[in-house]
Amino acid sequence: MTDMIIRAGIAIDSRLATLLEAEVLTPLGRDVDAFWHSLAALLADFAPRNRDLLAKREVLQAQIDAWHTERTGKPHDPAAYKAFLTEIGYLVPEPDDFQIGTRNVDPEIATMAGPQLVVPILNARFLLNAANARWGSLYDAFYGTDALDAPPARPGGYDDARGAAVIARGREFLDQAVPLAEGSWADLDHELLYTLKDESQIVGHTDRGPLFRNNGLHIEVVIDREHPIGKTDKAGIADIIVESALTTIADCEDSVAAVDAEDKLLAYTNWLGIIRGDLSESFEKGGQTLTRTLAADKIYKVGPSSIHSLTGRSLMFVRNVGHLMTNPAIRLADGSDIPEGIMDAVFTSAISTLDVEGHGRFGNSRCGSIYIVKPKMHGPEECRFTNDLFDAVEDLLKLPRHTIKVGVMDEERRTSANLAACIHAVKDRIVFINTGFLDRTGDEIHTSMRAGPMLRKGAMKGSDWLKSYEARNVAIGLAHGLSGKAQIGKGMWAAPDLMGQMMVEKIGHLRAGANTAWVPSPTAATLHALHYHAEDVFAIQQTLPEPMGLDALLSIPLADGVNWSEAEIAEELDNNCQGLLGYVVRWINQGVGCSKVPDINDVGLMEDRATLRISSQHIANWLLHGVVSEAQVLDSLARMAAKVDAQNAGDPLYEPLTGNEDGAAFSAAKALVFEGVDQPSGYTEPLLHAWRLQKKAG
Repeated sequence: MTDMIIRAGIAIDSRLATLLEAEVLTPLGRDVDAFWHSLAALLADFAPRNRDLLAKREVLQAQIDAWHTERTGKPHDPAAYKAFLTEIGYLVPEPDDFQIGTRNVDPEIATMAGPQLVVPILNARFLLNAANARWGSLYDAFYGTDALDAPPARPGGYDDARGAAVIARGREFLDQAVPLAEGSWADLDHELLYTLKDESQIVGHTDRGPLFRNNGLHIEVVIDREHPIGKTDKAGIADIIVESALTTIADCEDSVAAVDAEDKLLAYTNWLGIIRGDLSESFEKGGQTLTRTLAADKIYKVGPSSIHSLTGRSLMFVRNVGHLMTNPAIRLADGSDIPEGIMDAVFTSAISTLDVEGHGRFGNSRCGSIYIVKPKMHGPEECRFTNDLFDAVEDLLKLPRHTIKVGVMDEERRTSANLAACIHAVKDRIVFINTGFLDRTGDEIHTSMRAGPMLRKGAMKGSDWLKSYEARNVAIGLAHGLSGKAQIGKGMWAAPDLMGQMMVEKIGHLRAGANTAWVPSPTAATLHALHYHAEDVFAIQQTLPEPMGLDALLSIPLADGVNWSEAEIAEELDNNCQGLLGYVVRWINQGVGCSKVPDINDVGLMEDRATLRISSQHIANWLLHGVVSEAQVLDSLARMAAKVDAQNAGDPLYEPLTGNEDGAAFSAAKALVFEGVDQPSGYTEPLLHAWRLQKKAG
């Protein structure tokens, strides 16, 4: 049973209270009693407002459901639909022309373009790996993945042939990014005499070799003639180190399973370790105990004596949860659980204030800012609520106005349709917008659940609304001044083992105008960084068209006139059920919110809760409209449970689904499908949290 203590009429888990009071407020010199009384006043104001916003979502959804139900069997009327959405307040008027006014933004966000990692905050080892992914070995990235167009390494030690191919590819990269005035990097010998075509690309040199810059990103050529690679290289080049993950999002939301005070304590403790710079993690590897800590800065010289440094770490955001869920870690004066998004805002901002006021070993923001990504907001009213909340948190912590910056995830339909107004609501603190196919499609399905059966998921990727969504997000961001002040991002490459395919496809995100995009690993960040050397995103942004209208965005991906075969229906159902079970079983039974989950074809994909939302909503939609029956779904779940069990046979902690159909994991999976129509906005959190809490209770 959680040990709760009372502070200013609020019941809080004693461990969380101790963490905040002893490790944060006291070092900051804040009056602890005054803090708790101010927090109580903040909660009395914002908790009811939070509930009202959630009620507004349900009212709008009920009106949309009724509109579609009344028109069952009739052709969709886009003009009437748009007028209806305007009438009920789902669509709001466009704001007058404006430019964002965000200030004190670090260059990694404002003026540099590069990869972004998202990492579960509960896993200290992964968190450290991501924070340290600011720099990565290009040789390692090519040698260990399929990104290199060469035969894979032979087993049994270093493969000389593959190594030679890696070195040749590295020289090609240098020729492209920092070309010589004459000849090729491949021609240099041990004297290493060269002149760059553009001498301004020379930044200086480290104690290992020269440091260059291209498109704002740094490249370090490592000269080490004693190194196993360097001593066989005619120029003595042992590696090429590239600046990789400029920014990382430490995630409290979709990639974690955090349902109670114990989980939140771990999340906040890990964030505290990142901010103070003392997070460490020991683990066994190759029969040895290794300890991972945060990387130090990179020191370099300009001329004979001028010493400079570059950060050794990714600039860190923290993603709070959305407005929907509450958490039992804190109970309000009326006995209700605290809105978890408010709790996250207070705790992560308080911890980050240690950075703002200079208490960290390394420092995160050099501009005195706190970076919070806020997901799953529905429309400008909810963005205004977040802006007001951050104002109040700044006052609570005695921070200057707009110290807390916000990233708005464009992953809900009402936000996409009103994106300019959403940006306007946070215009003086916004530093990030992005797109995400999975959550956005989940909301697309749920919003129009009663309009009819939806296209298959694969077909949706070619639908008009999705093309409009991706293009409008960038265009609206640029129209309101985000270029040079904020990030415009694109979504995750989910297949960490398919780096060759990523290198072909993901450059499209840059060409669409995104100055950052999500990658699934530090290695992927190193490889994706090459795209930012090949393309100048900020130049591309100047060439992109103005925002398009709403008509395409509001088109509904209905399967009108499509007659699927029984085999096609079964294939889609099995795909959804397998993905759903493969994710749920780890979330419920092991508390794993993000991992490489084998898909139905045994391809490992980095999955988080967004995958679950789209799969469960898609099955629920087909059930509602009779495309599949309850019996078909149950049969598919049973067969896919056996497949998921086989895929996890090597995991000693895995609890099989087959034979445990009454257990929490299989029960949660069924509930997500059969209760999917009634879930708020199609979210999976209410059911997942309930079943995970039951599992933890034993």
